[in-house]
Amino acid sequence: MKSTRKSFASPRGFVFIPEMHEQSGTVKVIFEEQTFASGFNKREFVITDEADKYPQDIKFECVKDKVELVNKLSVGQKVKVTFDLRGNEYNGKYYVNLAAWKVESLAAGNSADSSEPPPFDPADEILDEEPPF
Repeated sequence: MKSTRKSFASPRGFVFIPEMHEQSGTVKVIFEEQTFASGFNKREFVITDEADKYPQDIKFECVKDKVELVNKLSVGQKVKVTFDLRGNEYNGKYYVNLAAWKVESLAAGNSADSSEPPPFDPADEILDEEPPF
């Protein structure tokens, strides 16, 4: 899992250092979107990470406008998820959520979800003039 750090001051003067994490795997389950009375909406999905000896099923959630990311997924698709850890306390119980904010397809030949340009191929070069040798 890869992580990076950026820091900023919170309103209370504490320095908060969120960490960005990445996890790759195969989409196993896609849950229905949930909308609450307050207008808040979320959608969850599970990927299976088979990098270790024992495969792990990991549940992520997308909230508000990030729900659209889940709408583009399909079961069996290989993806890389970029997410933040979110924690909160409610009625004396503590909860941790993996808040996904970027999902990239790892399928070969699928450049629609990738922001990287295709690899350089010298055969694609068109020379307008002769080489200087």
